[in-house]
Amino acid sequence: MRKITVLSMITLDGVMQAPGGPEEDTSGGFKYGGWTAPYSDELFGKILEEELKPADYMLGRKTFEIFASYWPQHADFWPGINEGTKYVLSKTMKKSDWKNTVFLNDLADIKRLKNSEGDDIHVWGSSKLVQLLLKHDLVDELRIKIYPLILGEGKKLFDNGAVPAAFTLTESYVTSKGIIIAIYKRAGEVITGNVEA
Repeated sequence: MRKITVLSMITLDGVMQAPGGPEEDTSGGFKYGGWTAPYSDELFGKILEEELKPADYMLGRKTFEIFASYWPQHADFWPGINEGTKYVLSKTMKKSDWKNTVFLNDLADIKRLKNSEGDDIHVWGSSKLVQLLLKHDLVDELRIKIYPLILGEGKKLFDNGAVPAAFTLTESYVTSKGIIIAIYKRAGEVITGNVEA
């Protein structure tokens, strides 16, 4: 069975949309793209370097399109992104020129993938996909970077519908620019207000 890890950069109010640049994802009229730019430091760089080590990836269609337009030409910064298998959940997209891309049709495909043998799977961006995974208790680990700002609008990491679940904090860091980096592993169930770990 493969481990599914969600890696996300969020604001204090949970927004995860377009952290990398102004044109990354303007859907819904979002105008704050690139909000992570002022916050990098040496510690953040070391942690990001660790997270960019080769893995397999699961992406929603929109995130995949953003990645496919950029990363094939910039893989020197992200070793393994071209070589790792990209699993894309999409009902409309069925092929891509980006090598090692496999398309998933539905939740059943995701469950089969999770129960197969192979490398661990990293989920970057992909807000709707992450919410689907949380709703069906398929997330084994959360690696969250919380930035010290509020945007007030945009796509969010968490939404109503996630299965109640407990996670254990296994590592945490605070960067010099105030980013809280927290790594949580799935621990147990929440039952009538009590946590069973």
